[in-house]
Amino acid sequence: MACLFAVLVLAFPRVAIVLLYLFTNFFSNVYTSILIPLLGFIFLPLTLITYTYLLNARIPMGLASLCALLVAIVLDLGLVGGAARQRR
Repeated sequence: MACLFAVLVLAFPRVAIVLLYLFTNFFSNVYTSILIPLLGFIFLPLTLITYTYLLNARIPMGLASLCALLVAIVLDLGLVGGAARQRR
């Protein structure tokens, strides 16, 4: 089940964010307002999920955590930029 959810998150991160928001308290433990999750939903969804997971799991911000965030940012920016190249 966890592998299926991981594939869902990578394939459809915005759907995963909506499901996590509706059925769990994944975001309420970290964020007090809706502004940051809303901006993350629009611009960098994988980074939002990764950062929230790291804070919920109480993983210290070390080199491994920063590498995970960097990979999430690269994947987010790659998902956004890929469509622009195909349109040309």
